Amino acid sequence: MKNIGVVTALLIALTSDASSDMARSADTWTGWLGPDRNGWVAEFEAPAAWPKSLNQVWSVEVGTGYGSPLVVGNHVFQHARQGQGEVVWCLDRTTGNVQWRKPFAVPFKAAGGGEYHGNGPKSCPVYANGRLFTMSINGTMSAWDASSGERLWQRNYDADFGKSHPNWGASTSPIVDGNTVIAHFGTDEAGSLVALDAATGREVWKHGKDGPSYSSPLLTEIDGVRQVVEWNHRALVGVESRTGKFLWEFPFPHIGSDQNMPTPTIHNGRILLGGENRGIHGIRPERKDGKWTVTDEWHQKKLALDMSSAVINDGLLYGFSHYDSGRLFCLNPKTGEVLWTGPPRTGQNVMFLSAPGLIAALISNGELRILRASPQTYQQVASYRVAEDRTWAPPVLLRDGVLIKDHRHMTMWSLNPKEPIR
Repeated sequence: MKNIGVVTALLIALTSDASSDMARSADTWTGWLGPDRNGWVAEFEAPAAWPKSLNQVWSVEVGTGYGSPLVVGNHVFQHARQGQGEVVWCLDRTTGNVQWRKPFAVPFKAAGGGEYHGNGPKSCPVYANGRLFTMSINGTMSAWDASSGERLWQRNYDADFGKSHPNWGASTSPIVDGNTVIAHFGTDEAGSLVALDAATGREVWKHGKDGPSYSSPLLTEIDGVRQVVEWNHRALVGVESRTGKFLWEFPFPHIGSDQNMPTPTIHNGRILLGGENRGIHGIRPERKDGKWTVTDEWHQKKLALDMSSAVINDGLLYGFSHYDSGRLFCLNPKTGEVLWTGPPRTGQNVMFLSAPGLIAALISNGELRILRASPQTYQQVASYRVAEDRTWAPPVLLRDGVLIKDHRHMTMWSLNPKEPIR
């Protein structure tokens, strides 16, 4: 059906960071939270009637881990763990058939308190210009030829920091800016934000001495300056993307067991930053007369982001607070006012995508909820069981189906049970 096809295009656009050698389309999903790393799927158009259930098209046991599937043309890429190593997969999008598979050894054991989340990988890969970039749970970045699976280069900073990951393993997702790929290496105690040459792995610039967090960097332009915005172990910082020059910071440290995990949300020059047990802040960096200042415009203490990254829809922030055993919420990002909260005890974590008029919320218990993007009340439009449990990886919505990565499997679900995938 035409409308259902458009629905699928929504989610795929959400995670798309398009490449130059493969045409960017609705069926392109190349990184964490989409082409602008904000979870927005502009092409989505809701069907006249949502199907009562989804039809499983194919399922492949790819291994454990929290990385999102990527889609480029008819290729689906996945980074996962099997046994004592990690595996990079390339599958046929239509059939699920394996096009290539590259296993490699990655010894790792989750630290105390992190056993439930396993031995990774927890980072989402990113695709650009024919290359796939992965960050292993042990903090090693690799570049792969997307056509053949050949590993092009590998880089870590163990020589600088002893190990290249925080306590529970690396979960920051690399981001590509032109000819560089950017990620944070190091331990809880020390590290650096690093830009590497995408073709060779050579270091282009390195910034700071702070350790990495479990959050991921963003690329944006503020007051005419293109910059990387990143929340590390100690602070939210802005760094010039071309040179690594420090611009500004907002101290917001990891304290005790309160981790720095969600990826911040940027909207109209304001950065929305939430931390475990520390509420949500509305922060505005500004440049005046060549000098940067940071204003904390508001602090909402009724909600707090633990592991879930929030998204914007029609000027409002939608997210998931870990208070009350988990509540979905809608918040005004201009003022910090809470407009509504959903039922308590929703779950442990939610992965969001945003489309015109709708929010797609993949709950960690295997339920995919479709919500109406409304400032008035919590409104659930549809709900689908897409896995038995442990859906911590972001979903991908295509024109002809939804890709779900659960604890061990990647599954393609059709949005139209009566028609085959085309």
